[in-house]
Amino acid sequence: MGSNEVLERLRSVSGAGLLTVGDAGFDDASTMVFAGDDRTPLVVVRPRDEREVAAVVTAAAESGTPLGVRGGGHAYARHALVDGGILLDLRELSRVEIDASRRVGVAGGGVSAGAYTTAAAEHGLATGFGDTPSVGIAGLTLGGGIGFLSRRDGLTIDNLLGATVVIADGRVVEASEAEEPELFWALRGGGGNFGVVTSLRLRLHETPVVTGGILAFEARGATVAALIRAAGEADDTVSTMVNVMKAPPVPFLPADQHGRPIVLAFVCHSGRPEHADAALASFRAAGPMLADLVGERPYPAMFQAGPDVAPNRVAMRTAFADAFDTDRADRAISLVGEAPTQGAVVNLRQMGGAIARVSEDATAFAHRSRALMASVGALSPDPVAAAAGREWADFTSGALGLDGSGYVNFIAASGDAAVRAAYPEATLRRLAEAKAQYDPANVFRSNVNIEPAEVATRR
Repeated sequence: MGSNEVLERLRSVSGAGLLTVGDAGFDDASTMVFAGDDRTPLVVVRPRDEREVAAVVTAAAESGTPLGVRGGGHAYARHALVDGGILLDLRELSRVEIDASRRVGVAGGGVSAGAYTTAAAEHGLATGFGDTPSVGIAGLTLGGGIGFLSRRDGLTIDNLLGATVVIADGRVVEASEAEEPELFWALRGGGGNFGVVTSLRLRLHETPVVTGGILAFEARGATVAALIRAAGEADDTVSTMVNVMKAPPVPFLPADQHGRPIVLAFVCHSGRPEHADAALASFRAAGPMLADLVGERPYPAMFQAGPDVAPNRVAMRTAFADAFDTDRADRAISLVGEAPTQGAVVNLRQMGGAIARVSEDATAFAHRSRALMASVGALSPDPVAAAAGREWADFTSGALGLDGSGYVNFIAASGDAAVRAAYPEATLRRLAEAKAQYDPANVFRSNVNIEPAEVATRR
């Protein structure tokens, strides 16, 4: 089926808004937060409900047209942007409902973490997502969801009660522990491989305030190691993220530190406020401090501003680790100082707590026993500097001894190596079987793609 026929088919089966090259708004609609290769979709479709989503999925499947799905936010890999294909933009599905009495939140497939979190906070409640308001909660949830409440409440997938999903044959199904339980298992960590999630039902937790913010330190390996040790020993009400990075030119940092490596620790204590100082004392004692911006605040205030819609190019390498000692931290500081871009970071997120108390095979996220999630990133708007940043990220990841595992939401590559980094063998086998059941023709393939079991067997 040619492109004109595909467009006519989409117009005939869907009342959703369609944008093609040359239409007002097409460039904005087809621009992702992060830049990269020059991919231009054939059409951007903006459905308003499950029926319209189903019509688009069916048209893509029957015509063989590549399909990408965009939730509410950003992604390093830009999987939603398919060259010459259909970009299914869910941002019109923006409903948020908070049932405070049942502690259940409902969010459409295009809702951002910031919109949902702000609505929940009006009732003193929260569901844990990541660390930026601009991320789309559907995509984040499908990969796992690690953030400032994870050690207390578990990953976002551990708080997913159910989802409405349009699967590859156009059917709209409900997935939960009681309905389509194998699909529900696969959705919780399997990424966008199994359908289009148009609605999520999420558990809410009492979170009237938190005590959190930034602790900035001089760049010392011993400080990083002390922070990681403190994070591992803290109770479950404390979640952390430690960045070794070049100091941005912000007022709370001394001018002589700007552009030089520093250590930024983002800490969040979600227990009783009167216990916060004692819980965070070992973090404050980790080394010579440059700034202490930690204080009591509403939970939405913990979110850092998301990336600008600018042509920034990002290189991201991700892995799980069991330790990060002083020698490795010293190496990270040195490598960040040598990075060819200002936007260079080694990011360390503490696991454990409630994350680790869920069985490895309970969901498709199978890295629960690891102590840390480590990421190496380089960001630049300049293509030449970005290319150098990719080389730096590759080298730094290897120099720090990060293994071949990976967090699917941060994997920017594709292919068999990326899939096997995200999923251990037993998990991958079960995911491939679920893929064969719900998407045997691999309609949903613009992602960290899991091939259906039959296809994988023939290779």
